[in-house]
Amino acid sequence: MNDDLKALIRTIPDFPKPGIQFRDITTLLLDAGGFAQTIARMAAATLGPVDLIAGIEARGFIFAAALAAPLNAGVLLLRKDGKLPGATIAEDYALEYGEDRIVMHEDALVPGQRVLLVDDLIATGGTARAAVRLLRKAGAELRQAQFVIDLPELGGADALRAEKIQVDSLLSFAGH
Repeated sequence: MNDDLKALIRTIPDFPKPGIQFRDITTLLLDAGGFAQTIARMAAATLGPVDLIAGIEARGFIFAAALAAPLNAGVLLLRKDGKLPGATIAEDYALEYGEDRIVMHEDALVPGQRVLLVDDLIATGGTARAAVRLLRKAGAELRQAQFVIDLPELGGADALRAEKIQVDSLLSFAGH
C-alpha cells in the first residue's frame, strides 16, 4: 500500500557495520510530496484525539512536529540525558553494550493527557520501550506508537505490543 514511500527510502549496505542494511529516511525527507504523504498517512492512522505527540530524539522530532499541526496537538520532546534545561524525569534502558537514558521535562505533560509516541524507525525497541515507561511514569495516557519504518525481525514492535501499545508503521523492511 505504501510502495510509493518505500521507493523513497535509500538502503545503505554495511552501515554502520558489516551486515547491517541501513534504512536511510533522508531521501524520503528530501521529497516534498513523499514527506507530505508520510505525514498525511500517519495522521490518518492516529487513534485520536491526542493532546501531545512525543517524538524520540532526533529523527522522531521531525515526524512529531509535522504531525502536530494536522492533529492539533503539542510536541513533547524525549531527549538523551543532559540535553534539556530545567528539571527532568528519566528512564534508563539497556543498549547492546552498556546503558543509556531518555528524559523529558517533568512538567511537560499533565497526568491523563493523551499522548502518541512517534519515531522514524523501530528495530529492537529498547528506546521506544523506555519512552513508554517514561511517559507512563509521568501519567500519560498512551495507547499508540507510530513509526515510518519497522524492522520486524528485530522484535521491537512486538515488544511494544506486549506493553499494550498499538503499533503502526507505514513501511516494513526484512533484515536489519
